[in-house]
Amino acid sequence: MNHNMDYDRDGDREDALFSDHVMNALKSSLEQEEEMMRNYLILAERIHDNDVLKTRLENFAEGNAKRSRQLLSELSTNE
Repeated sequence: MNHNMDYDRDGDREDALFSDHVMNALKSSLEQEEEMMRNYLILAERIHDNDVLKTRLENFAEGNAKRSRQLLSELSTNE
């Protein structure tokens, strides 16, 4: 690994992300996750012949949005 190419090799952090940038990116991602969750849940409601797929879609949708909300919450409390 060539550490001469590291972004912070000189100790300058001008390209480091600030916490507000991270929070904004996570909030945007959460909005996308929640939209995907709605789509997956609507799709799951329309599946009548495959209970396994229906359950997996519901669990997948709820799990991803839940993890995103947890991460945001943890970061908010650490500020």
